Amino acid sequence: MIRVLLADDQALVRGAMAALLRLEGDIDVVVEVGTGAEVLRAVKEHEVDICLLDIEMPDGDGITTARQLSRQAPHLKSLIVTTFGRPGYVRKALEAGASGFVVKDTPAPELAAAIRSVQAGQRVIDPALAASSLVEGNNPLTDREQDVLREALAGRSVAAIADAVHLSNGTVRNYLSSAITKTETANRLHAARIAERNGWL
Repeated sequence: MIRVLLADDQALVRGAMAALLRLEGDIDVVVEVGTGAEVLRAVKEHEVDICLLDIEMPDGDGITTARQLSRQAPHLKSLIVTTFGRPGYVRKALEAGASGFVVKDTPAPELAAAIRSVQAGQRVIDPALAASSLVEGNNPLTDREQDVLREALAGRSVAAIADAVHLSNGTVRNYLSSAITKTETANRLHAARIAERNGWL
């Protein structure tokens, strides 16, 4: 049996996925949790082979949790299963140590097949996302450009962004200008939204 931990902050989604996977003869969902912190606790208490992780979870998103698992429990494999099929997230997830990335509208038999492939040591990536990730390439934004765009996403002024990231107003304007150029957008809010959509933030 492949022992699975299922992490998703939406109880209804989590329960439905667990029920479908339990119909498979060789997969056993041994524990269900709703936060990244619960994942890290649960893997110490339960014998698990693979962790299915949602991206958007409280107390540690799926990518951060995958990174922590790869350090704290390198024998475990993780598979991102998310609604947020953004190409930039695929790269970030793989860099964090995840073994695969699939979206939640994947049919149950395909999800089960992905789990088996990951257990066998293979990498599994949603084909459409893999293609988009190759087309869009690496994240073009520097760490500082990402910092200022995260603040801009909340609609903050240049002065408020500067205060939040501990830089001068002029330096923030320079980073925003560079990010706007790289994202081929007209203003900082649009740049921030494009960067978020592509999984660059």
